[in-house]
Amino acid sequence: MTTTTPLLQLQDIRKNFGAIEALRGVTFDVSGGEVVALLGDNGAGKSTLVKIMAGGQPPSSGKVIFEGKERHFESPAEAKEAGIETVYQDLSLCTNVDVVSNFFMGRELTRKVLGVPILRQREMEIETAKALKEGGTNIPSLRVNVAHLSGGQRQAIELNRFVHWGGKLVLLDEPFAALGVEQTRRGLEMIERVRQRGIGVILITHVMAQAFAVADRIVVLRHGVVAGDVQTSQSSPDEVVNMITGGIERVAKGLANQPETGAGT
Repeated sequence: MTTTTPLLQLQDIRKNFGAIEALRGVTFDVSGGEVVALLGDNGAGKSTLVKIMAGGQPPSSGKVIFEGKERHFESPAEAKEAGIETVYQDLSLCTNVDVVSNFFMGRELTRKVLGVPILRQREMEIETAKALKEGGTNIPSLRVNVAHLSGGQRQAIELNRFVHWGGKLVLLDEPFAALGVEQTRRGLEMIERVRQRGIGVILITHVMAQAFAVADRIVVLRHGVVAGDVQTSQSSPDEVVNMITGGIERVAKGLANQPETGAGT
């Protein structure tokens, strides 16, 4: 269920890299239980904006307001502690350990034996298996190192891990890039389950069909500014493409408006 008060508000976010303006006054918000798709061509500023929201980079100016308070995240760990989880396209799994170890990374279950903490391996394996099953993910052995899994299986583990551990806002940066058709369908279903928990979702994608399948709103970035912010139900792929391309930069910046010459004059 969507909340009325925005969970995250970005106000006039700007980011400069020397003389380059990557973001030029980005403003939009997302509420709990709302899915916002963030679209735009390469170089539009999407990755930079995600890093700012995730605590990976500070904005040059502007405000990041989370749960009604202005925040200055010093690191991704600080943003994660506040309730913002990020699933990047290149993943954050450790390939040299198994599925269970990745699923419980930083959240390991232990018991003390003679004062020494011992991992509760069986309990973690059972909980991991249950979470993956609920997410529709089938991995034959949870004790195989992630390095031996396919890209789709790795992506599914990361998505299921977020669904299981929750948070208040999830940033999904091209989460289905390595997934097949069936796994992508299940991933989209997971987004719906996250929404039903009242968690806000920002989905960065290049695939228009994914945006229209799950998003409540579509925000388009172009050249570092918000070129459009529309309700999905009241828009169309053609309209969004026009926002992304700027109408092919308004037909070469007015070329279509030049007077005709030649025959007939």
